[in-house]
Amino acid sequence: MSRFRWVALLSGMALISGCGLIGGPKTVPADVPNRITVTSPGVTPQGVMGSAYTCHGPGKYPGIHWSGAPAGTKSLAVVMDDSAAPITPYIYWIVYNIGPQTTSIQTGQIPAGARQARNSKGTLGYDPPCPVGQSHLYRFTVYALGSRLRLRTGANVKSAWSAIAQAAIARGRLTAKATP
Repeated sequence: MSRFRWVALLSGMALISGCGLIGGPKTVPADVPNRITVTSPGVTPQGVMGSAYTCHGPGKYPGIHWSGAPAGTKSLAVVMDDSAAPITPYIYWIVYNIGPQTTSIQTGQIPAGARQARNSKGTLGYDPPCPVGQSHLYRFTVYALGSRLRLRTGANVKSAWSAIAQAAIARGRLTAKATP
């Protein structure tokens, strides 16, 4: 194989896999403890997300509730993603700089002072998932951060996710299934 083809092949693999400078954002270190409990009235006890929170309904974001943020939490962040999407992770929603005393995001109401980043689609705020053909799993992860993020509203998805990964001191997750 020629040197040019070899370089092209490696570059293509990096694009597909979402790694390196071209690909996905930095991940949260594995040693960040899972201490936070996350629930949602928009997700049934069986883990099913209502169609109101997808493109098959009005497409609003569900309320998210949490508890257990550790001492030293300076702010919180919520990330909704799909780690099994063809381009991983596909991030539907990032809210950050949520006050450390806050314990929820109500449907349709971002907490005062919190900011939203752009999602993987490139739009600001919540991008409702649109499962086609079969059920799909989505993750709502709440991160306790050891600092407030120095990002403006509308930060790009990679910058916001990388900043959250660097500041995370604890996390919790709710996984929800949505059907077409």
